[in-house]
Amino acid sequence: MNAHVIAETSDGVLTLTLNRPEKKNALTRAMYQALGDAIDGAEFDKDVRCVLIQAEGDMFTAGNDLADFAAVNAGEGAANDARRDGNPLLAALARAKTPLVAAVNGRAVGVGVTMLLHCDLVYLTEDSVLTTPFVNLALVPEAASSLTLPDRIGHARAFSMFVLGEAVDAQKALAWGIANEVLPRSELRARARAAAMAVAARPPAAVIITKALMRDPVALAERMDREGVHFSDQLKSPEAKEAFAAFAEKRAPDFAKVGGR
Repeated sequence: MNAHVIAETSDGVLTLTLNRPEKKNALTRAMYQALGDAIDGAEFDKDVRCVLIQAEGDMFTAGNDLADFAAVNAGEGAANDARRDGNPLLAALARAKTPLVAAVNGRAVGVGVTMLLHCDLVYLTEDSVLTTPFVNLALVPEAASSLTLPDRIGHARAFSMFVLGEAVDAQKALAWGIANEVLPRSELRARARAAAMAVAARPPAAVIITKALMRDPVALAERMDREGVHFSDQLKSPEAKEAFAAFAEKRAPDFAKVGGR
């Protein structure tokens, strides 16, 4: 496994821990690959009947490492453009057959939120805040979230999260059906692990079939492909260049100066 993703298996549960707390668990290409490989591999491991995703530090994940995005925009990191050439994690989430449980400590940003829409059980801490600031960065939704988020919470709420960057706190996420339970931070891991072990103890074939009946992996993959084309184009756009420059310079972006469509 990648050094920033720790994998441990016991009691039928594969636990994947994001371990880059000094960078707020911002996801790199190598981390995407490690997570995707682990989720794919769980299907063929007889000792794994559920996957638990958690994180070290005070934040679940800051989303994609913006240094990678900025490098692609500058023409310096085409290999890091994980949306056009197929993000290993997103593809694995779309086809996942093994149940996925998420333990979200603190804030989750971007893909840290959209991945939760592919998880079967989601547990948040009381201070969790979910944000999907794609449009703020002149980007578009990914991980099939343009399909899954409106389906989950309705168009108006999803549009507000995507376009206005509305932050959703833990209690609102619970009320909207994004999460199963909100817990004190001290109880999060134990509760999520207990849930994962309970899933692992159920009849595995019945669990897998039930999950398969509840989702359409073909539709998810098709939407990811559509999003990926637009994401890749926007990542290289003048709008994104201005957004990344403004972020680095700690100022408000001025998209008027880069022209319209």
